Amino acid sequence: MLKFIRQIPLLEVNRNFQFINVKTNIFKMKPPTRIALQSAIRQHLQSTHPTPTTLPLIIITHQRHIHITPNAPATVSPIHGTGPPPEPPVPAADSASSRLERRRKHAELLEKAREIRQSESAPRASAKKTKETARRKRFWKDVHVHEVDGAWEVHLDKRPLRRPNTKDIVRLPLSKPLLANALAIEWDMLVSVQQTTRQHLIPLTSLVCRALDIADDDAAQSGRESLREGIAKMLLRYLDTDSLLCWAPPPRPHDSLAEGADTLRDVQKRAAEEVVGYLTSRVWPGITIEPVLDGESIMPRSHPEITRQVVQGWMAGLSAWELAGLERAALAGKGLLGAVRLLVEWSEGPVGGASSGEKKFGVEEAARLASIEVDWQTGRWGEVEDTHDVEKEDLRRQLGSTVLLVTGTGRK
Repeated sequence: MLKFIRQIPLLEVNRNFQFINVKTNIFKMKPPTRIALQSAIRQHLQSTHPTPTTLPLIIITHQRHIHITPNAPATVSPIHGTGPPPEPPVPAADSASSRLERRRKHAELLEKAREIRQSESAPRASAKKTKETARRKRFWKDVHVHEVDGAWEVHLDKRPLRRPNTKDIVRLPLSKPLLANALAIEWDMLVSVQQTTRQHLIPLTSLVCRALDIADDDAAQSGRESLREGIAKMLLRYLDTDSLLCWAPPPRPHDSLAEGADTLRDVQKRAAEEVVGYLTSRVWPGITIEPVLDGESIMPRSHPEITRQVVQGWMAGLSAWELAGLERAALAGKGLLGAVRLLVEWSEGPVGGASSGEKKFGVEEAARLASIEVDWQTGRWGEVEDTHDVEKEDLRRQLGSTVLLVTGTGRK
């Protein structure tokens, strides 16, 4: 049997006949040969290894060469051509140059269509162009301040400055020459008529018109809620959420602070005690003003009703100029107490309480009072460019307009 197996070509049997390596695929043999080979292997295995556990390992491999043909070197054809170089490549239809060319042609067509429309409507276009040119430049050359019938008026050449809603002439008291000159400077800095419709370019004019509107509403005495009462209610809401009365919680053990440095709560408490002490002794004597947000609380508490009535009654006695200035300062500083302190220091009316020898509570002091937390945070972490610096200057601009509005030469 073994002799028969060894005689079959492409077979290898090791010395102990434990491995039979078939070097070819037996399924490619002819059926008689394949059947005889399988039968011979089966008989040999049964005679030498009767149990399945001792069966030898049969490895059947299919061997073949990777290359069935000899390698042939490549034939490099020599260059025999002569003559001029080939033409440069032509860009495809969807390239950038073709898109630019299409856009150029489209722009030329649009320009021709615009010229045709302009030629058909030349008179109307000429009038519109003249109107636009007039809007681009101002119609006045000089701005002057004149005293007319016991009041100051700002004149644009010979035209008096008028209010946008009622078209009435803007008339300022004779005790406010600084306000009149500042208003004239504001209009002298404008370069076109279009700028007169932008509120951020004429903030002082808007503030003056607001005061004149309050005065007209007081004189009307209509049955509806007056403008003064609406402003007073709004300012009372600012009293319940005053930034000066919202204190930071006490520092925790893990808070990192420099040795000897004041906490935010200490700075807020010291500033609030100074302003509240001044107001409760000179402006609203006998009332109690306490912090509305303290400790770990998150909801501010309201002041007592008696405090609200006293403050509302005090605001009812303000003049139109003082009430408009108080509104502007409270909106700018997000609080009522600092605005009242600034108003009392600079007002020329009866509420003005500072004597000539005392140090003024000016724009810088009011601005620092309104931005205690921002200054404390930026002192630790730094400012954001074009954000904190812009807000800082804008706050001082608005508080300065309040001072100009309420001050005057008539104060004693």
